[in-house]
Amino acid sequence: MNKTAEETEAFINSFLPMVKDVTDVDILLAPPFTSLSAAAKLLKGSNVILAAQNMHFEENGAYTGEISCEMLRSAGCTCVIIGHSERRQYFLETDEMVNKKIKTARKHGFDVILCIGESLEEREANKTFEVLDTQLSGSLNDISLEGITIAYEPIWAIGTGKTASKEQANEAHANIREWLRKNKEGADNVRIQYGGSVKPDNIEDLMSEPEVDGALVGGAALKPDSFAGIVNGANKK
Repeated sequence: MNKTAEETEAFINSFLPMVKDVTDVDILLAPPFTSLSAAAKLLKGSNVILAAQNMHFEENGAYTGEISCEMLRSAGCTCVIIGHSERRQYFLETDEMVNKKIKTARKHGFDVILCIGESLEEREANKTFEVLDTQLSGSLNDISLEGITIAYEPIWAIGTGKTASKEQANEAHANIREWLRKNKEGADNVRIQYGGSVKPDNIEDLMSEPEVDGALVGGAALKPDSFAGIVNGANKK
């Protein structure tokens, strides 16, 4: 919940020149709903994809305050983030709800970034893999992997300044990959991103790990030069 439409325009106008020569990294921005249309106009013809932060699983109807897939398409989106830890934590989204959202998004041809991750209490109780497996099973029930990216975001590392070590991130990603291989076709083609206090000064270390395919960036993406530093750091992998 950052940036007005005007602030989003200023961000994009500063950001695009910094990444215009990047060809080996897919770049994606997910502004607030109120900024999507303004962002779409500026991103048209660029090397940056426009995504939404959330959506409802119903096509339309009496769901005051919600956003449908077709509304997002009309605003210029081709991708949507689903199941972000803040949605799960503050708005009580369950794996079942996440599953419904993914099915609707894929029905409409949207790419999906599915977020999963454990709390600090779950990690300290050595339940990380159990939590990830449960979230994957519930969220991806009866869904193929086409058009799906997985974002591993340990809740204890989001906005706290704490970052999972590159070894911890790679270990979690390897567990996710193993679950996908056991339960779905095309597992080796799925990108698994890391999200959790990603910054320009740690992106190269994170991306050096074999199972880390990208990053879902939060606070460090609010400034054009900071996010461009992460993009360019990832481009060195």
